[in-house]
Amino acid sequence: MNVVVSTLNAKFIHTNLAIRYLKAYAEPDYKLLITEYTIKDPVINIVTDLYQKKPDVIGFSCYIWNIEETIKVIQMLRKIMPNVVIILGGPEVTYDVPDWLKKIPEIDFIVIGEGEQTFKQLLDELSGEQKFEQISGIGYMKNGQTQINPQRNKLDLREMPSPFRFEEDLSQLSKRVTYIETSRGCPFSCQFCLSSIEVGVRYFNREKIKEDIRFLMKHGAKTIKFVDRTFNISRSYAMDIFQFLIDEHLPGTVFQFEITADIMRPEVIDFLNREAPPGLFRFEIGVQSTNDLTNELVMRKQNFKKLTRTVNMVKEGKKIDQHLDLIAGLPEEDYHSFRKTFNDVFALRPEELQLGFLKMLRGTGLRIRAREHDYIYMDHSPYEILQNNVLSFEDIIKIKQVEDVLEKYWNDHRMDQTIEYLVSDEFDTPFDFFQSFGTYWEGQGWSKIGHQMEDLFKRLLHYIETKGSENLPIIKGLLKYDYLMKHRYKPRKTWWEPTLSKKERSMMYKQILHRPESLGESFATLKFSEKELFKHTVIEKFPFDIHTYLTNRKIVCQPSYVLVYYEISTGNPVAFFVPDELENYIAF
Repeated sequence: MNVVVSTLNAKFIHTNLAIRYLKAYAEPDYKLLITEYTIKDPVINIVTDLYQKKPDVIGFSCYIWNIEETIKVIQMLRKIMPNVVIILGGPEVTYDVPDWLKKIPEIDFIVIGEGEQTFKQLLDELSGEQKFEQISGIGYMKNGQTQINPQRNKLDLREMPSPFRFEEDLSQLSKRVTYIETSRGCPFSCQFCLSSIEVGVRYFNREKIKEDIRFLMKHGAKTIKFVDRTFNISRSYAMDIFQFLIDEHLPGTVFQFEITADIMRPEVIDFLNREAPPGLFRFEIGVQSTNDLTNELVMRKQNFKKLTRTVNMVKEGKKIDQHLDLIAGLPEEDYHSFRKTFNDVFALRPEELQLGFLKMLRGTGLRIRAREHDYIYMDHSPYEILQNNVLSFEDIIKIKQVEDVLEKYWNDHRMDQTIEYLVSDEFDTPFDFFQSFGTYWEGQGWSKIGHQMEDLFKRLLHYIETKGSENLPIIKGLLKYDYLMKHRYKPRKTWWEPTLSKKERSMMYKQILHRPESLGESFATLKFSEKELFKHTVIEKFPFDIHTYLTNRKIVCQPSYVLVYYEISTGNPVAFFVPDELENYIAF
């Protein structure tokens, strides 16, 4: 048989781990061809490519982000390939199997749950006696009736073959995210999450995992993301993997983990802060809500005090970036409660704060008991909530406005100094800033158009000017500083009129060249000529002492100058603060 396993990824840089496990488990009895597309690819292009591969069997890996597009592909495929066997698997179709079989009559089988052994056995029967009733963990139609075979026992993960040794993947490792799992299952019971349905945690062979990681790094993998639901549930296991990665990582490789922060011991963080190279690890932490009643209703055990300790300790170490998640729409979390949750978590200043909306996933306890909280949600994937008994659709709209500008203005870190000043000194709380700006942003129609980096600065300034602020000169000065520090090369033109004339800049440069040590030893060693200064630096005047503000967050109303050097080899701008005596000279 010619067997193709396929999926539609959310982005090109993603890779699908599930279909690679199917291929690894089926070999050497079957040679499976992996084909991956994205949800943005035209359906006709996907169908054309699959048709040209002349498959006898096609298996699709299905998730909430790709099921709608996958259905379109399947429906078109069936019209032009009436005899091809179409099999679906994955978390999106594992639950409500009878519904899926009726909804998509074009499919032949659904593989339920863990699919490696089931899929291989299904291939055996398709090429043999076709006794499908003997296969555990599949659903199909038989004589017009739904047939659901009981699920099989869980696999021994220690015996699983590696999904990373395929020649066709090697050339893409440096360009895409590589996903790896060292365990399956989750010890917690959060009712909004599919992982809560599987009882217990099972581990893969630790030494095989290490060999896979060595192989991946050797062949160029740069971003390796662990998909374990709670990577640090076993402290000894996590410590062993951390130590291995610290000892054997290659330069430029980044490892990402989903961790449960409130169970991470201080000594583990101390170890990472001491031993881990900067940038090697990245943590994703699901906070979701700080409302105790909400967490109790979704059976989520969380000690926010301990979580805060962990996040702060990691942050103090300056080695590991942290991505924290929130979910709007959980039970009894109204708009004002969510505002508090947002402010509680933003106070930790994570490098990224993702604001998501509750998705009523098939099979989860929250979806089963949706009526208890009057949930109304989308009938189709991603099953996002529209409202419930305490959160109106209007509230949802407002929080989505927050999400839009949060992503652009905090998570992308284009203007950290400005945003920090606004959320700390200009508005009552961070949420109030993002809400006010987000509402204005949508009202201007900016949510419907694209944005260059310069546009984002100008639009924030436009909002502040419209809103009005007695601190406008300070905000504009911080915007200028952030803008200059976000360029890899000297900007040809700024969105503001230069505060110094060419003659004044030339006079300032002459003074700097006469006393280069006044800007610090690191500047003096550069040994600039005046021509090089004009070519590779920008000098800008600020209405307050910018150096004092950046050092201790205090506003001193004294003009100051900053010289920004755009280092060619690294692409990193460097700010040098002009001392008072040179400032006084230019002020003449």
